[in-house]
Amino acid sequence: MFDPASLKYDASGLIPAIAQDADSGEVLMMAWMNAESVARTLKTGRVTYWSRSRQAFWVKGESSGHVQELVELRVDCDRDCLLVLVRQTGPACHTNRRSCFYTAVREGAEVEIMEPVE
Repeated sequence: MFDPASLKYDASGLIPAIAQDADSGEVLMMAWMNAESVARTLKTGRVTYWSRSRQAFWVKGESSGHVQELVELRVDCDRDCLLVLVRQTGPACHTNRRSCFYTAVREGAEVEIMEPVE
């Protein structure tokens, strides 16, 4: 049985978690988890993060409806980063974009490459 305590957390007890669309492979966002949010995610199938600003659990889509359904949780080789494969309902970013990675640096300038979802 997988034990979330077996992961390597930082000094604050957190581990980075990268959310990726399980079907398209698109990288959607990065957020933080602690051992309890990992356990809750595995138990419920609803991706649960730890909000550093609110110091509280954050179930993705709880208020927005933009839910992340867990497909698979992957652990990197150093056990200090997670890849969360999800089925995303609606935008993943709080800016109402599909992905939080909506700007790129091209020819030395930062440019927006993704519009908000209508």
